[in-house]
Amino acid sequence: MVLTLIGAPGAGKGTLASTLTKQLEIPTISTGALLRDEIGSGSELGKEINALISNGNFVSDEMVSSLLIKRLQQPDCKNGYILDGFPRNETQAENLPNLGIYLEKAILLSVSDSEIITRLTGRRECPNCRATYHIKYNPSKVDGVCDVCGAALQVRADDTPEVIQKRLTIYHKQTEPLIQFFRQKGLLYEVDGEDSIDQTFKNTLQALGVTL
Repeated sequence: MVLTLIGAPGAGKGTLASTLTKQLEIPTISTGALLRDEIGSGSELGKEINALISNGNFVSDEMVSSLLIKRLQQPDCKNGYILDGFPRNETQAENLPNLGIYLEKAILLSVSDSEIITRLTGRRECPNCRATYHIKYNPSKVDGVCDVCGAALQVRADDTPEVIQKRLTIYHKQTEPLIQFFRQKGLLYEVDGEDSIDQTFKNTLQALGVTL
């Protein structure tokens, strides 16, 4: 099964993807994680990507595609995968077959802008193992400390109020047209992203035709 998750930054795509990965036994490929890993490598490409993301901009299609193709060549993708954060626009969507990607379903997580802002300003991330938390909805056991590896949690550079608003503006302009794109192809399934995590997961499985 090859899926993509669509939604505004902070809609819960990463959280949903992690539960789907366990249920469907296929990996989640997060373009955001791929980009952050490249930044962490200290490469020249990583430095360029960091400058873009820190200012609330998206990186070029070419950058994302090259990292994505490399990841999809790994053996764990042979039975399918979940794309989190790709495609971001119609150009990327139309180019999917050229990358060897043939989507079966696109899940849209619908969340209001006001809820997105609340979620992102409270989000915390472990710089070591990439585990994510939220000071209200999913706090770590010890404030500011990762449950998994014990590293100090950080606020992502793209989670400041100013950058969040800019990201939402870009999302509405560039990514929202994907909704109609996938709807016309009969691939779109919409799920209320403001439900509880468990309910969102159950509704997504129902949309996919998967039973627990």
